Amino acid sequence: MSNTDRYTSPFCQRYASREMQYIFSQDKKFTTWRKLWIALAESEKELGLNITDEQIEELKAHQDDINYDVAVAREKEVRHDVMSHVYAYGVQCPKAKGIIHLGATSCYVGDNTDLIIMTEALKLVKKKLVNVMAQLARFADQYKDLPTLAFTHFQPAQPTTVGKRASLWLMEFKLDYDDVCYLIDSMRLLGSKGTTGTQASFMELFDGDHEKIRRLDQMIADKMGFAGVYPVSGQTYSRKIDSRVLNVLAGIALSAHKFSNDIRLLQHLKEIEEPFEKNQIGSSAMAYKRNPMRSERIASLANYVISDAMNPMLTSATQWFERTLDDSANKRISIPEGFLAVDGILDLCNNVVDGLVVYEKVIEKRLMSELPFMATENIMMDAVKAGGDRQEMHEKIRQLSMEAGKNVKVEGKENNLLELIAADPSFHLTLDELKACMDPKRYTGRAKEQVEDFLNEVINPILEENKEVLGLTAEINV
Repeated sequence: MSNTDRYTSPFCQRYASREMQYIFSQDKKFTTWRKLWIALAESEKELGLNITDEQIEELKAHQDDINYDVAVAREKEVRHDVMSHVYAYGVQCPKAKGIIHLGATSCYVGDNTDLIIMTEALKLVKKKLVNVMAQLARFADQYKDLPTLAFTHFQPAQPTTVGKRASLWLMEFKLDYDDVCYLIDSMRLLGSKGTTGTQASFMELFDGDHEKIRRLDQMIADKMGFAGVYPVSGQTYSRKIDSRVLNVLAGIALSAHKFSNDIRLLQHLKEIEEPFEKNQIGSSAMAYKRNPMRSERIASLANYVISDAMNPMLTSATQWFERTLDDSANKRISIPEGFLAVDGILDLCNNVVDGLVVYEKVIEKRLMSELPFMATENIMMDAVKAGGDRQEMHEKIRQLSMEAGKNVKVEGKENNLLELIAADPSFHLTLDELKACMDPKRYTGRAKEQVEDFLNEVINPILEENKEVLGLTAEINV
């Protein structure tokens, strides 16, 4: 049946990678449910319950071949997704059907799977984030000593370097990297907590043996590759975990949005452009246009993720006692889409940085048009050393700067401040002497050295630690 006659998510068609889409796929979800049922059965057997190796082997034999048709038909009858899949698994595993889901509640598979999937998705986000950082580090190093006009309030300010500006973008992504690493390291499973989190059903199964029940939780965590479980919960893990996850994703969106804004402004200034392919069309009407569509898409997806972070906040805030079900529909949408959007954002960032085009002559021209104003403090000091009065020199430079500014803004002429100063005999400075002050690198401070220190001391150790995942290239669908 064609899917052109119904809604399909743009995340699947345009934005997110196949890798991230698989993490949130039905196959991944329901095979993880079955892995959790196997881990539960194995742990219960190891702790003395009457479960046989034959039953466990039967479960393992059908771990990946989900009989969706049976599960779907059953759910139409019973209106319960977990029990439908318990039933479908039992159809395939008649010898083991009596011990599937033994002692567990729905959240044993639902919540543990959500935690497993979010952790795996965070690891993919980390991999892509590190690759963006590597691209930005390369760019910052390449242009660490190329002077450029810096802006405060988007008004010309003291010069910086192109590489130093890139290091500002990189620093924000580094903060996101710290958050992602902390979050991955702190993720735990729900474990097997029962209907209200008291493990009462397991007390019955294990004849009140508290130690075995404690071990059951840890054994399941070990089998699923986690350090442990959250020590207390209701039926569900705290929905505050979802909020923590989305907040970290929103942080990445913030950094990417700021980066994309700067690229769009620089492209307007014709100083730096995002990649523009040979056959790419910028506008349906204006054939000459080179619109920054990748950076605009980053900003658009980032806005979505930032707003999406409110969803788990509201869900967590409104949970009642040990559990309610008003989280379910929201979680099914907000969590996957947050990850799918960030996945697309990071692929776009990787692609953009990898293909940035720097127009050095434009950068130089704009900087040199403003540099005379910025050099006035040095000029004033040279005039004082030549015998001038500091206060008088300051007033003269102020007046001449206003005149030069008027020439630029009102008359549309070039900045002639240096010529005006050279023509004033009280400065005792020739035009050649003044032009000697116009080396932009005299005004970039420690920009180059700051970039070198930042890369060597902060970023390069991170890249070395993650060198096995570097070299990722991003494919942009449309």
